Amino acid sequence: MRAQERVADRYELTYPLGHGGMGEVWAGFDEKLDRPVAIKFLRKLTIPEGERENAVERFMREARVTARLDHPGVPSVHDVGYHGDDIYIVMQLVPGIVLADLIAERGWLAVPWAAAIGAQICSVLAVAHAASLVHRDLKPQNLMVTPTGSVKVLDFGVAALLGPDVPRLTATSHTLGTPTYMAPEQALNSAVGPRADLYALGCVLFELLTGDPPYRADSALGLLHRHMSDPVPSLSDHRAGVPQDLVQLVARLLAKDPQDRPGSAVEVYAILAPLGAVAPDLAGDLAMTVADGQTVDPTMPHRYPFGPLPPRTPPAPTRVDIVRPRVAPEIAAPLSLNELTEVEERAWELAEEERFTQAAELLETALRPVRKGHGAKQPRILELRLNLANLYVLAGAFRQALPEFQRLIPDLVARPVPDQELIWQCRQQLAMCQAELGDASVALAELRSLLAERCGVVPADSDEIIALRQQVAMLTAAAGDLIGARRELKKLLVEVQQVQGPRVALHADEIGALLKRLAVIESQVNPNSNSNSSSKGR
Repeated sequence: MRAQERVADRYELTYPLGHGGMGEVWAGFDEKLDRPVAIKFLRKLTIPEGERENAVERFMREARVTARLDHPGVPSVHDVGYHGDDIYIVMQLVPGIVLADLIAERGWLAVPWAAAIGAQICSVLAVAHAASLVHRDLKPQNLMVTPTGSVKVLDFGVAALLGPDVPRLTATSHTLGTPTYMAPEQALNSAVGPRADLYALGCVLFELLTGDPPYRADSALGLLHRHMSDPVPSLSDHRAGVPQDLVQLVARLLAKDPQDRPGSAVEVYAILAPLGAVAPDLAGDLAMTVADGQTVDPTMPHRYPFGPLPPRTPPAPTRVDIVRPRVAPEIAAPLSLNELTEVEERAWELAEEERFTQAAELLETALRPVRKGHGAKQPRILELRLNLANLYVLAGAFRQALPEFQRLIPDLVARPVPDQELIWQCRQQLAMCQAELGDASVALAELRSLLAERCGVVPADSDEIIALRQQVAMLTAAAGDLIGARRELKKLLVEVQQVQGPRVALHADEIGALLKRLAVIESQVNPNSNSNSSSKGR
């Protein structure tokens, strides 16, 4: 696979997310719907020939079952098909941090964090097990915490290959499962049921709470032997202060005999959920900013099952019992000016095809290494930042465009010779973003300030001023003042009709149409009003 390779004449590969013995995972874009996706490829040729047909059939069957799983903790499956000799699955591209990376960065996690993560995993497993789907490869690498705190369970489709009739170890000792988290019955090629997933969950919880998996060995076979033969380790021997209910639960999950484990994911959820509940006044102590600047808190969904959105600003550093130092994020080297020009040209090619989201992501990735510091204020970088903000607007991504303009405007003002026209344009775009995000009052204040400044340097009868006054009037209506908006438009209409030239009729028609719209709106808000006749003052 390579960047910009096309799949099914619809999906374009952008950059690799990971690879393994059986395939690759790429970030890509759905060109038809202009959205980012994850594309997972399974290479049939990596599966032993005698097992290939059954494995592929099972993969396709269980991928379809995964697509029918209706749960927010499972990434949406959009498409499945063949690309040459490979099978691909197109899925939702999930933002966030992989649990394995979080453990590597933070060491063991706070008890509420571990419990909240475990409860969310159980919620997914309960739905999957009810659909007769066993994950069979649950591990921190297949779990992700999103910025909203929700946990996503990944790779049901790939794990579907690990059926009871597919050997775990091939002749080349390539492990299809993951021995670190593999239940004893799975290692023995016995029938694998839902309780194998619960065993893997026990391994994950043990690692979340101690920083290490329950067993280690120098080889895959050594690990499998320890899972089958070694005594179950106790959390209390590796970490003090863990609630006894949680210690006992992890011990039951790690039982060698499946019959000694909890009966279902629902039963485990009932134990974990209360331990993951955090009082709102203590929640700030648990939220943390991870290496790439994202704020995550898996206890949030337990407090607010349907929201709210995560805070815009990172919280203060956590005071939970984290023992390992934070790891500084790795920053990629900035691109050269020639490379940035190539990226910009590619972004505009995408924009011409109305693939605005993909174009914006391409520019954002290129600018990421220079977003902070003096490099961000270089003329060429400022130009690209402006292009990025405008691409977000074109994509309808106003929540992303707003902070871009907020950061861009003061940097434009600070230039030795500020381009006032450009600054005014950015301020107008900023106000539009605020209005689109429902903050009409703030947007109105910004536009009124901008109008006052522009009236001092631009003729009052110019197209720009007339258009700006129309925007102010409509935002006044959006802020709830329909009478004030109608008054402003009537005043503007009178002034426009006094202007000489061919533009009069066009502007008068536009303003008249806006007055009619306001009349319709007011008649809906106040059916007894006489506003329907207000637009006849032309």
